Amino acid sequence: MGKTYERIDGRLRKFIESQPVFFTATAPLAGDGHVNVSPKGRSGTLALLDELTLAYLDFGGSTAETIAHLRENGRITLMWCAFTGPPTVVRVHGRGEPVFRDDPRFAQLLAHFDPSVDGAGLRAIVLVTADRVSDSCGYAVPFMDYREDRELHSQYFERKGDEEFSAYCEGKDYVGTSIDGLPALPLPVPPRAV
Repeated sequence: MGKTYERIDGRLRKFIESQPVFFTATAPLAGDGHVNVSPKGRSGTLALLDELTLAYLDFGGSTAETIAHLRENGRITLMWCAFTGPPTVVRVHGRGEPVFRDDPRFAQLLAHFDPSVDGAGLRAIVLVTADRVSDSCGYAVPFMDYREDRELHSQYFERKGDEEFSAYCEGKDYVGTSIDGLPALPLPVPPRAV
């Protein structure tokens, strides 16, 4: 039977921090807009800042739907599934905000992450404040063994400097504007605040 919790601490915190992958879900306000679900899985890119606040690093990729939805309405759900051990699913429903590289808070937030995960492809830090924390059974979630992180994403973007990364983002559909026409990543990609 699922439960709701006042905060992310103890067992929940340990569970979240031990999962190699999590998922984010967002949607625009428009009833005919596209719901977005994204996997997140690079090690070291999620930080629990306190009992109700999480942050994760947002890297360049195919689109910027999550950023667009957060800019429009702030709604986000994060989900973790146990692929090993006891069958558990944890969800954090909350309010999210993309903190872009030129935001004065960016460097302060980045300090919560291992410096080795920073790189040219980092376009924002997503800050999430939990409104609802819950768990439920994961009886239908299969057992799967984690082998290692894929390094293709980080290797690809490490070959690009900031100018090349910005050009990459400007050349992709649905990065500056979402599938539904919402403002997404500011282009050109903002330089990092000094």
